[in-house]
Order: sequence, then structure tokens, then C-alpha cells
Amino acid sequence: MSDLLNENFRNASFRNFSLAEDRAAFKKAIEVVENKLGRFYRLKDGAAVATKTSKFKESWNPANPSQMVGGVEYADQQDAQNALEFLASGRALWQKVDLRERVKKTEFLANWMEARRDELSAWMVLEAGKSWKEADADTCEAIDFCRYYAREMLRLGVPRLTQKLQGENNHLVYRPRGISLVIAPWNFPLAILAGMTVASLVTGNSVILKPAEQTSVIAALLAQGLKESGFPEESFYFLPGIGEEIGPLLVQDERIDLIIFTGSANVGLSIIEEAAKKPKPHQKGVKKVIAEMGGKNAMIVDDDADLDEAITGAISSAFGFQGQKCSALSRLLVHENVYDSFVSRFVEAAKSLRAGDPRQPEFQVGPVIDEEAQGRIEKTIHEASKRLKTLYIQEKSVSLRGYYVPLAIFEVEDENDFIFQNEIFGPVVAIKKVKSLDEAIRSANNVRFALTGGIYSRNPSHIERVKEEMEVGNLYINRGVTGAIVERQPFGGYKLSGVGSKAGGPDYLIQLMEPRTITENTVRRGFAAS
Repeated sequence: MSDLLNENFRNASFRNFSLAEDRAAFKKAIEVVENKLGRFYRLKDGAAVATKTSKFKESWNPANPSQMVGGVEYADQQDAQNALEFLASGRALWQKVDLRERVKKTEFLANWMEARRDELSAWMVLEAGKSWKEADADTCEAIDFCRYYAREMLRLGVPRLTQKLQGENNHLVYRPRGISLVIAPWNFPLAILAGMTVASLVTGNSVILKPAEQTSVIAALLAQGLKESGFPEESFYFLPGIGEEIGPLLVQDERIDLIIFTGSANVGLSIIEEAAKKPKPHQKGVKKVIAEMGGKNAMIVDDDADLDEAITGAISSAFGFQGQKCSALSRLLVHENVYDSFVSRFVEAAKSLRAGDPRQPEFQVGPVIDEEAQGRIEKTIHEASKRLKTLYIQEKSVSLRGYYVPLAIFEVEDENDFIFQNEIFGPVVAIKKVKSLDEAIRSANNVRFALTGGIYSRNPSHIERVKEEMEVGNLYINRGVTGAIVERQPFGGYKLSGVGSKAGGPDYLIQLMEPRTITENTVRRGFAAS
């Protein structure tokens, strides 16, 4: 384990799908996964079962809603109580496991995913509608979280001498908080779930894994990986289910010490409100909440920007994974001197994107996650088209059977407009013409979110101003505003984008533990027999 601490962390390398061998391997992985569709997975450890009951709920391919990906046993409130009782009775056993063993298991999980990376990515193509590139990046990030947090725990697990003092030792140490409730989203069904889960486990917390309903099969595979990596049964409990049914019970229970959530601001704020209530009679502490709650991300295009680069960065940031990333670009603030040229080229670039089944690599636009999202986004586009200048709405192919929505680009003058202020979570972009950098920065900051943002500019003074004044957690200069890499770009925002330290960064694990200071007088007066 000391070798692991001294070994430099390296991010997993993305597949290069311009290479024939990488394309062939991934195509083969999709075929392998298609032969495994239709299986059912149980509570607790995600194990596959031969028969199902009425508690199993099916998951469907969003690109082909008639194709069942698999089924997962959904928990009811009694199952949730059982999970809490099980972890509460065994939490002390897991907390006593030496940190080097926890680190070893976390590193083993990274190796487990590495050995299955194409297959895990293929599951995301089929269950989440991700393109090859997006699915591969998701799996790489999951692997990175495991390796990075393992090394971070080795660093933090060593008692730190606070001051040198004659006759007295003072050390700072960390201990786990207890039981962690992980509530994960569907848009990064492996990476975010794995990151929140292994962060909890490697720090010695027991974990309830509550995945998103839409991607519970992928979550079941992660639960299998945890078991195969040696994490004991008292350390985690796989608990899929309908959030509205079991979520409040879990959040309110006095046995939960830590809640780690990624999702909408409305749900996140309700969790924070509930956790802040006066403790129940048997609750032993204040619940810690870490919440990542989305964004309304802006890109500024300055009057001297390299438009070739700006178009490329804006297109990938806005329409990658159909705009279903919390970091996705949804607002463009373009200087009036380059507005007409940029907009015409941006629209033409959007027109070149092809929609189709993400199993086929030639398509850049896939489906949105489900029918509810499809209806909500299409309604937003329809209503916006009645009050705003429409720059482009993609023609929807009647041959596509899945939950596809058109790419949509609108010109906005009023910053109070719905699509300028609210997270759509779909491929909808609002473009606003600005007269100056002052106006661009003010407009960028005039939302309740502060997650990602950026600028394309060649002016050093403008770049420095944006560094100081743009209210975002992750700022990108002369590149796209999505695609944060573990350790390289620790991810997270503020305002209504969330609370807590950045995922994949040096402060993240600390908030999952309680710090303790131990002071010992070393001037002994004799020794007692041991």
C-alpha cells in the first residue's frame, strides 16, 4: 500500500474510436451485452436471479423502448427499514477494518472495472442512450474515482502531527461518520454512483446505494463489482426503488449520518431542509449533506475569439449526450461584432449532427432518458418557439422509435426568459447578443446557478477579468465547458449548483469523515504493567 501512495495517480485513457481495433472491440462488447439483456437483479448485492416477483421493475432502452435491458428488484418502505437495520448492526465491523484493507478493495474495484470497461460502457449505451465516446468517458471516470480516492485515503489516513512540543504529542486524525446514503442520478450512471459510493466506503462509512430508477441495471452491476472486490456485506446495501416512496424515509431516519446527492435543485434543497431539522430522540448527530444540484452554464464568445475553436467547443458542450449533463452549455453570450458570423456557423454545425441509435457510432445525437423527459423538453421547445426568435429546430425523423427530441437554438433578449434562467436538461440553447464584456459577465452571473462556464477570447485582460468575476465552480478558457477529469479538474459549483467540496479533488474525502485531535502527555511518571 505504501507503493500505491508513492505511485503517481494516472487517469484512465479514453478509447480512440478512430482506430479500427477499438471500434471492433466496442462493437463486440455491445453484442455481448445484447446477449445478456432481460436478466433480473435483486436487492442488497445486485446478484442476478433466475425468477422474478412483482417487486421487479423493468428497465428499457431509451433508443428502442420495446427492448428490455433488464429488471431490478425495487425496495418498498419495509425493505428500506431492513437495509437500515442491517447496516446499523454491522457498521462497527466495517469501521474497524484497517484503512489499508479498504484501500486495497477500492483499488481492486478499479481493476475489476478496467477489465470490463467496454462491457460496462456498452451497458450505458443500451440503458442510458449514451454514445460510444460518452459511455467510455463515464467508465473511465468511475475507474479514476476509485484510484484517486484510494490514494487520497492513504494520505489522509496517516495521523498528522500538528505541532512539535516537548513532552506532548498532538495529532489530527479522521474517523468515519457512520452510515452514508448515496442518491445517484441517471446521467452518469456509473461514474457518479461509483464515485460517491467508493468515497464513502474507503473512508470507513457503510453505504446505502440508491440509484436512479432509469439506470438501475448499471447500478446492479456496480453492486456486483463491490461484492467481487471483497467489500463485505455489512459495508453496503444496494437499494433501488422509487425515490418518492423510499427517499423521504431514508433521508429522515436517525441512523443516516451522511447524505450524498446528485440531482435536481428542488430535490436537493428538500434533502438539505429535512436534514437540518431538529434531531430526533435517537439521532446522535447533525446529518452532513453533500449535494450537487445542476447548472445553467454560459459561454462567452468575445469579439476577438477564434470562431473555429468556439464553434467546436460550443457544439460539443451543448449537444454532447443530448445536453443531459449538469455541466452542459445552455447559454451563449456572443459579442455583437461577431454575433452574425458565429450564430450562422453555430446553426450550420448543429444541422450537421445526425440523430440515431447510439449503438451505431455514426450518430452524434441519441435519445433523452425517458418519455417524461421527452415530453417536458418538447413542451419547452414548443412554448419557446411561440415567444422567441427561433434560430434552429432540428427536424425530427419519423423513423426514430425512441425518446428523441430535436436540437433547438433560440435568440433571447430578456434575461428573465424561462430558457435563460432554468435548467432544461436537454439540447436547448439560448443565445444572447451582448455589447461588451461587462454585459457578458453580468448576464452570465444573472442566474441562481454557478457550476461551469467559460470564455473564448484572445484578450489577456478579458481572460483575467473572467477569472476573477465569472461565478462558476469550474471555469474553462478557450475550450468546451464539459468533460471534467478526476484530479485535473475537481468538479462542483456553488449558489444553487450545490454544497460541499469538489468531487475528484483533495478536499472531498475530508467531508465524509469527522476530524479528531488527540493530545497525549508523554512525560510519564513510571509505567504500569500491561
